[in-house]
Amino acid sequence: MDLSDLIEVSAIMPALKANSKKQLLQLLAERAAAITGLPEREVFDTILQRERLGSTGVGNGIAIPHGKLPGIKQITGVFARLESPVDFDSLDDQPVDLVFLLLAPEGAGADHLKALSRIARVLRDNETTAKIRGTRDATAIHAFLAEAPAANVG
Repeated sequence: MDLSDLIEVSAIMPALKANSKKQLLQLLAERAAAITGLPEREVFDTILQRERLGSTGVGNGIAIPHGKLPGIKQITGVFARLESPVDFDSLDDQPVDLVFLLLAPEGAGADHLKALSRIARVLRDNETTAKIRGTRDATAIHAFLAEAPAANVG
């Protein structure tokens, strides 16, 4: 699974300004609603509900909020590179500056998990995240996400 299948250049926010986790999730939901045609409130409530189960801040400045929604046709991503990191209640207590929101149809069990796994692998690659943090260009970020090496393909 290639991340370019999950995210379009128009879904990348390369210099997002957010002051809090809640504001960040609202801005991600707003962009996701524009891309999917789903109500913004429905997207926001879904990802907020997931966050209440435990933070999706995975460490090293990275968060992967996600949720399943009725009415969404395919697995869809929204990516944000933040101007300034925000507290995200991450596992390592570090603030977050790279966020990949993943939304999936309710019936997308295995595909949803595969997509989450692929995102986590790509964003664990220090070279990829350094390149992303070093640019404010959405097209470049899209290319870095799409070109990231797959882990241990032998």
